[in-house]
Amino acid sequence: MVITTVVTMISVFVTSCIHRAFFESPYQSWVYQLQNVEPQDIASAGFDLAVIDYSRNGNEDGEFSFEEINTIFEAGTTPIAYVSIGQAENYRFYWKKEWDKNPPDWLGEEDPHWPGNFFVRYWYPEWQKIVFSYIDKIISQGFKGVYLDRVDSFEYWSDIKGEIRKEEAALEMIDFVLNIIEYTREKDPDFIVIPQNAESIIDFDNGELISSVSGWAVEHLFYFKTTPLPFNETRERIKYLDTLKVHGKFILVVDYVDDGGNSFENLERIKNFYRQAKNKGYVPYAAESDLLLDEINIVEDIQPKR
Repeated sequence: MVITTVVTMISVFVTSCIHRAFFESPYQSWVYQLQNVEPQDIASAGFDLAVIDYSRNGNEDGEFSFEEINTIFEAGTTPIAYVSIGQAENYRFYWKKEWDKNPPDWLGEEDPHWPGNFFVRYWYPEWQKIVFSYIDKIISQGFKGVYLDRVDSFEYWSDIKGEIRKEEAALEMIDFVLNIIEYTREKDPDFIVIPQNAESIIDFDNGELISSVSGWAVEHLFYFKTTPLPFNETRERIKYLDTLKVHGKFILVVDYVDDGGNSFENLERIKNFYRQAKNKGYVPYAAESDLLLDEINIVEDIQPKR
């Protein structure tokens, strides 16, 4: 009995070590900046991966050139473009002025928390066509992947609006993400696709989504801004993230824990966030607690420059 127990413990330990070694993230650091982006600053900041907007000002006249994005890549940082697939933004190239008074059928209400962002019925072909045209721009700029935000809007249309059953809403979103993956990898087999949040959607997945995504990203995992989140809430999300990780997917975590000050308390909070994320094998980024993502947040001896 004792021998059996010892053998079992050794087996579990060895398996755990194998999983950690085999599924180690290809990235050890990342930066998340959506405003005031300067490619040269990103290139010199020393992160392994950078999630940025496709444009300096969010619109067509500020689009980065291929040369600018390639500067990031040649510096050893993988450039990934942010794209919202569950909301439309009224400052993007695709927005039509007449939608303000006469919205198309697929365009929903404005998000009260984010003015200028509108929920979309993402299963409509008209919206998906817009997203694919957006992705065409991103690929032509030299980005190596996309970071898909507002995947969680499937819960808005089911749980809040009650317009569509939750399973149907989830499956429509899964199909949309899978179509994006198929579309991009026909052009580049190594194209990186990273959904953000909504990790519980894998409850509705038949395994195809998990096997197809490159990785997954989450916000507010251990903290909401500078306040620690309840353990049970974090544990429930980690259950899904660990499932993804066991399948060989890297996990990016951004918590907005940095209050911008130089206090001992602030530094300890950042360190604690890093410690918790790294203990799980995730890749942390400590952003500023204003949620603006308008600068590269360097934390000396913790968060690059490398």
